[in-house]
Amino acid sequence: MERRQALLLFAVGCTGCTEVVRETHAPAAVSVAPTARPQAASVSIVEFSASGEAAAPVEVLKVVLPDEEWAQRLSPLAFSVTRRKGTELAFTGKYNKHYEAGIYRCVACNTALFHSSTKFDSGTGWPSFYEVIAKENAYTDSDTSLGESRDEVLCRRCDAHLGHVFPDGPEPTGLRYCMNSAALTFQPLV
Repeated sequence: MERRQALLLFAVGCTGCTEVVRETHAPAAVSVAPTARPQAASVSIVEFSASGEAAAPVEVLKVVLPDEEWAQRLSPLAFSVTRRKGTELAFTGKYNKHYEAGIYRCVACNTALFHSSTKFDSGTGWPSFYEVIAKENAYTDSDTSLGESRDEVLCRRCDAHLGHVFPDGPEPTGLRYCMNSAALTFQPLV
């Protein structure tokens, strides 16, 4: 096994890693022992600098962890929201009335999700945005869990449940991304 492949397998299996693992070329076939964690698929996301500048889309490994590991990494509320599709109580989240300039990131994998310039007060009690920071970084899925059809918003890199998107937001998009504070972390612009 080449050194690069060994380091990649170590990084994927590392429970305390915070750095993004990237492949710059197609990986060679790797023999994985039966007890090793399987290599995650890759996805294309847009990364953002601390000053809010977008880079070109890059391929990164999806973050796939067992529930036990997510439960260790996340607060109980963040685990309930992101991994169990829970919802925090309205008007209780730390980002509901938060208006500092910066980037809201996924609490589970640190992927950039929303820029503060798109945040608005929807009066709903949850942080609301009229668009995602990059279409590559989040996706929607149909949610019929409450007997109605809604569009669930998920993080592209780790499939964390973030909230829902509704067609009653302000211009220019007319959308309201209604997010859970517990699913987000905030990085001020520098």
